Amino acid sequence: MSTPETRLDELGIELPEPMKPVATYVPYVISGNMLFVSGQVSASADGLIKGRLGENMELSAGQQAARFCGINLIAQCKAAIGDLSRIKRVVKLGGFVNVAPGFTDIPQVINGCSDLMVDVFGEAGRHARSAVSCPELPMGVAVEVDGIFEIAD
Repeated sequence: MSTPETRLDELGIELPEPMKPVATYVPYVISGNMLFVSGQVSASADGLIKGRLGENMELSAGQQAARFCGINLIAQCKAAIGDLSRIKRVVKLGGFVNVAPGFTDIPQVINGCSDLMVDVFGEAGRHARSAVSCPELPMGVAVEVDGIFEIAD
């Protein structure tokens, strides 16, 4: 049976250093067997992924931005619990998309993150989710996603 780390390798994904908070909050909280990860913005090794869907960013670029949010979520999980095999379930994702008026493909954008969770965690990666539009996001990023994960002892 392959592990989440093995699947990341197979996907060619190297987890980045977890992002530091930009305000007064912590990157994650563990309460009981639940791991709550603060919103992770769209950022890659090249820096922040900025833009507004329906204005200066296409759907496919938004999906890629959401995928990077997922990579950053997984990096925070690894920092919190060490072994990603301890994640029993991706419980819920909350997705926020920076959009121009009239852009309605918000769920399809967040699929970039959701699909990654299934690719990495298999059936345990299937989750509940919200996907909402925002007129602006912190630092002008295109997407932000937070997550709730069930963890094993």
